[in-house]
Amino acid sequence: MRRFFFISFRKFYAFHQRMGRRFTRSGRLVLGASAAAAVVGVDTNRTLAFQAFTLLLSLLAAAFAFTPFFRGRFTVSRRLPRFGTAERPMGYHIRIENRSAKPQRGLFLFEDMADPRPDFQTFLETPEPGEAERNRFDRFVRFYRWQWLISLKQPRFSSPGPTPLPDIAPGETVEVSVEIVPTARGRLRFQGATIARPDPLGLIYSHVRVDAPQTMTILPRRYPVTGRTLPEGRRYQSGGVALTTAVGESDEFVSLRDYRPGDSLRRIHWRSWARTGRPVVKEYLDEFFVRHALVLDTFGGRKHDPVFEAAVSAAASFAAAGGPQDSLLDLMFMGDEAYCFTAGRGLAGTDRLLEILAGVGPCRDKPFDALASLTLSRAAALSGCICVLIAWDAARRTFVGRLRAMGLPVMVYLATEVDEVDPGPMADRPDRFRRLRPGRMAADLGGP
Repeated sequence: MRRFFFISFRKFYAFHQRMGRRFTRSGRLVLGASAAAAVVGVDTNRTLAFQAFTLLLSLLAAAFAFTPFFRGRFTVSRRLPRFGTAERPMGYHIRIENRSAKPQRGLFLFEDMADPRPDFQTFLETPEPGEAERNRFDRFVRFYRWQWLISLKQPRFSSPGPTPLPDIAPGETVEVSVEIVPTARGRLRFQGATIARPDPLGLIYSHVRVDAPQTMTILPRRYPVTGRTLPEGRRYQSGGVALTTAVGESDEFVSLRDYRPGDSLRRIHWRSWARTGRPVVKEYLDEFFVRHALVLDTFGGRKHDPVFEAAVSAAASFAAAGGPQDSLLDLMFMGDEAYCFTAGRGLAGTDRLLEILAGVGPCRDKPFDALASLTLSRAAALSGCICVLIAWDAARRTFVGRLRAMGLPVMVYLATEVDEVDPGPMADRPDRFRRLRPGRMAADLGGP
């Protein structure tokens, strides 16, 4: 039965989309009225409603007769921003060129997005938020789940209908503005555009589809972050500035000195050797600077689950907040493997971290200990650690306890819908243990 409902939903959605693209608002009104007249006017001896049905059906037939005569040729291109943000309005521009020999008037434009319909596995495994509170019939049929999954991939447009276009002369290019609201982070895919023209009666659109595939990244929603009280003590970094600006050990230069056995040949100053006749090497100062870890818990969650998305948004908020100009931030999480991306001080900017977080998904085939091992192996070089967790079990408490036992300042942000949580190893520092509740992220992260 589940597969039957899934196939039915897919076909109904495709039919609904075709109807929305084919009929204007007036056309949908005429179509609905003709259907009502057909039902009421079945008995022609008792009602004259069949006459209304005949008239309305004739209007639709006349409108359909005009649809084959629209044969324009167009090219479409978009000027998209580099990034968008989930649940935030995003404007962009569309350029339409008339490549036909006739002027085109009274046109409308539909954006063709990638198919938002989920696959069967996603439909089975991704429950709608609050689904447990619905009645048994709704939980069995899962129509509301289907609508929710569709809404995640289908951006909201600023206007509910198609975008009207100005008149376009032959060879002319016009530009229109469109505003959408991406509903979820990830990749937003445009497949093309449909140029439509209504018939003279204004009931039915004629279509010309133009391929214009484009893709852009939608970043996680971010919130103002305050109350970040991790100390900014500097730690020794093996490799020094080379870690952030070059390959090899080229720390901050101090002076020249004579060669000593064991010095790296890469540090020889060849010009001084040529001038003095004896080997001379460059001496460097060990580098110390602030380095924080941002640990994102991706274990056991589900993509699009409110708790998991709250954790990703929190990590994105910390990444966007940045730190001192000469500091580093290591983003650590588990996907197909262990990942550690570093930003700051000559390396990638925060935009790169946000772009990575836009595509983060849950990890289901590895234990939490894999992420703990990655973080603990780098703890000696860290000035502090921000842990964004989606559970607070024994493994995670042990991990936080081990970080604190190493003398590392830790802040824990727990994304949860539970009202009361035992802080465990953070009991002596309640100011560094915060709950993140989906729907109240701005308040929980300390924003206004």
